[in-house]
Parts: sequence; structure tokens; C-alpha cells
Amino acid sequence: MTDTVPPVKPADKAPSLLRSGMVVSIMTMLSRVLGMVRDVVVAAYFGSQSEADAFFIAFKIPNFLRRLFAEGAFAQAFVPVLSEYRTRFTLAEVQNLVNRVTGTLGLTLAGITLLGVAGAPVLITLFAPGFHGQTEKLALATDMLRITFPYLFLISLTALCGSILNSYGRFAVPAFTPVLLNLCMIGATLFMTPYFDQPIMALAWGVFIAGVAQLLFQLPFLAQIKLLPVPRPDRHHEGVKRIMTLMVPALFGVSVSQINLLLDTVLASFLQTGSISWLYYADRLSELPLGAFGIAIGTVILPALSRQHAGEDPKAFAATLDWAVRMVLLVGVPAALALLLLAEPLIATLFHYGAMTERDVVQAANALRAYAVGVMTFMLIKVLAPGYFARQDMKTPVKIAMICMGANMVFNLILVWPLDHVGLALATSLSALLNAGMLWWGLRQAGIYQPQPGWPLFIIRLVLACAALAAVVLWLAPGVEQWFAWGWQQKAWQMTILVVAGIGVFVATLVATGLRMRHLRR
Repeated sequence: MTDTVPPVKPADKAPSLLRSGMVVSIMTMLSRVLGMVRDVVVAAYFGSQSEADAFFIAFKIPNFLRRLFAEGAFAQAFVPVLSEYRTRFTLAEVQNLVNRVTGTLGLTLAGITLLGVAGAPVLITLFAPGFHGQTEKLALATDMLRITFPYLFLISLTALCGSILNSYGRFAVPAFTPVLLNLCMIGATLFMTPYFDQPIMALAWGVFIAGVAQLLFQLPFLAQIKLLPVPRPDRHHEGVKRIMTLMVPALFGVSVSQINLLLDTVLASFLQTGSISWLYYADRLSELPLGAFGIAIGTVILPALSRQHAGEDPKAFAATLDWAVRMVLLVGVPAALALLLLAEPLIATLFHYGAMTERDVVQAANALRAYAVGVMTFMLIKVLAPGYFARQDMKTPVKIAMICMGANMVFNLILVWPLDHVGLALATSLSALLNAGMLWWGLRQAGIYQPQPGWPLFIIRLVLACAALAAVVLWLAPGVEQWFAWGWQQKAWQMTILVVAGIGVFVATLVATGLRMRHLRR
């Protein structure tokens, strides 16, 4: 009797996608809330000073590479191949693939990490050329990067473990794992800063400790499904070669938004002190709906789409994509509207403490509005790109990504001079809009994405609900001066009222216009 994996059940389709999406969304929301707490603590301790700019660069480099390679190219290339092995082969052959991939990835990452640590000054100069000539700032960023860069090795292996768990329907564990990063950074800021001559160095060590904790946390759960990796480097294994081949174009296809954010940072390093920090705080808030729901939906549909493609079920494939697009619009449109209307109140409530000044709040809020323009499209990219990757089509997203990267640079150069850091944020949103539009058009032209019945009524309900949300928020929101004058308790209470009222009237309007839970399923 062979050790085979059971075929995909109907429960793996739409109803379970909704449940799985909610599980991932809840776990991710917990992580994002703690991420907000982390940023509140960091802002209170370090504000937008030069030390904060130095840390954000030292943290952004491995974090950018992590999103580019681990959660971007690798995950999108690995999950379809793993899903195919799971569908067609025995568990022993799946284990062999996992072992070979882990060994090859680990060896490659070890080499990259050594090069990154040794070449830290070059990387800082490359990613933040505006630091050149600022000796102390450059030296501090270099020292911190040597501590944070190994995070790339640790979190990439964590992403490998998470991809395996996601492919086997264990979505909660990988979604919870980022919580550990936030806890470690909060703990480092609160308890380790007194032990360093430069207190912000504690944050760098917090990142390193988090990488170790995140990797160790997932290993027992892999053992439960009998897929604990035993690293064996083998570049010649058929599955490894396919993953490596798919990874090269996927580097661009899935990570164009991250590359655009990095270009923002490079240009922001030439602007006034604080620009990098303002963009960081704004980006963190704009990513809240993206991380809490957009990435969650993209995470749960990729294994499902991969299995549907392997099982040659184009109708189910199209229905899954359509369901994902509707879910993203249902969350992304009101989220973007709320960020536009409540930019200063949100920034003031979360970050206007300690070293964070009123000017910092206004500047970060302006950037947040610019990012809000692209929130919905950032989320759409997360669910449209898997439509290509699940079919192992990496060439089309590469072409789209190259066009969008070029467009982003043009937008940057046009907008940065009149709008400073806000222009950089707006350029990122515009390029994301172009990216999502081209991904959608490509899927429609190929007949892969086919809109399901009910779109006109869905759009009417969404527009009415958003109009009601905007009216209530504008009616209840106090002036900006009040938010600056209030203490954290009053700000938190007022923000809670606005959030609850806004969500309440949005949901009530949807229900009043006839939306029911059954409409959220395929």
C-alpha cells in the first residue's frame, strides 16, 4: 500500500476558502495590530530623527529581500510545484522534494548572508545614497545592517516552512508567526535600549532574535504533518530545477510593489531628514488592510488555484479568481476611503507621542493619503498574480512588472520635485494601479478570468455602503487640532467610535441592500 495523499475534496473550494481566509485574516490582523503597537513604541522612543532613518534602512534591506525572494519569488514558484507533487505523488516523494529544496535554498541563503554582512557599507550606500557624506548616520546604519541582515536567512527558511503548511491547509501557524517579530522588537525597545551606548542598536538585535524565534516556532508543526525538512542540497533534482526556473521571472512578477517602495526610499534619502520615516509610518498604515485581508486571500487561493490547474478544472479556477476579486473590493474600497478621510487622526492616534511632532504627523498623513490611492490595487495584485503563478506562467507578469517599474520611475521623477516625499508615495500608487489593470486585462484576454453573475448589483451595494461610511465619518470626525490636543486615551476612544460607526454603517448598508453571507461564497 503506497503512502499517498488523498485527492482534493470539495471542501477545499470556495466555502473553505472563505473560512481559511478569515483564519488568516484574523491572525494577520493580530500581527498588524501588534505591528502598530511596535511602531508606536519605536516612534515614541526615536521619532523621525536620523537614528530612526538609519534603522529603517538597516531593517528595510533584509525585509525587502525577504519579501522579494522568500515571500515573493520563492513562495509563488514553490507552492504550485509542491501542490502538484502533493496531488500526483506519494508523501515520500513530497518529503524528498522538501528536503532538496530546503538544502538548496539554505546553502544559497548562507552565501548571500555572508556577502551581505561583509558588504554592509556598500549596501547602505546603494540603498540610501543620500547617506553619503553623513559619516555618523552611514556608520550607524552599517553597524545595524550587519546585525539585521542574517534575518534574511532565518525568515526565508521560515517562509519555506510556512509555504509547506499553507499547502496542507495549516494557514493559522504561518499567519501567526509574524507576531513574534513584533513582540521581539517591542521587547527590545522597552528592555534592551538601556544596555547600549546607542539605544537604537537594541532594535537591530530584536530583529535578529525574532528571526530565530520565528523559524523554531514552525518546526514542530511541520513534524506533525511528517514533513520536517532534512536539508540536502541538490540543484539537479527535477522539482528544484523547476522551482529555480520559475523563481527568476517571479522576482519581478510578484514583487514590483516592493521594488517601487525601495526606489521611494532611495530617492527619499536625498530629501529632508524625516522623509524616510514619514514614508515608513504611512506605508505601515496603508499595509494594514493589505496584510490583514489582501495577502490573506492571496495566500489561501494560491494552493487552491494550483490544485484546480493541476486537476484541469478551468471553471473552478475562474470562479475562485472572481470570488477573490470581489472579496478584495469589499474590503479594499472602504479601507482606502477611510485612510483618505482619517489620515491625520490615524497618524496622531498611533504615533503622536514622545519624539513624534505635529509636523511629523502632518507630513506622514500626506504620504498616507497618497498611498491610500493605491490600497485597493495593491490588494488586487495579491489575488490576480496567483492567477498566473498557479499556472506556472511567469513570463507575462514579468513583462507587466518591467513596464510598471519603468512607469514608477517616470512618476517618481515627475512628482518628487513638486510634492517631495508625497510624490514618491503617489507614484507608487499610480504604478500599482497600472500593474493591477494589466494583470486583470491579461487574464480577461486569455479567458482565464471570467466574471461570474451578479457584478452590477455587487457594485451598487458597494458604492452605497461606501457613501454611507464617508457620510458618517465626516459627520463624526473632530478637527485635526483636537487630535493634537488630546491625550492617548481620548484619541483612542474617539478613533474607536469612528471605526465602529464606519464599519457598522458600511455593513448595515450592505445588509439593507440585500447582501447575505451566501453571496460571499462562490
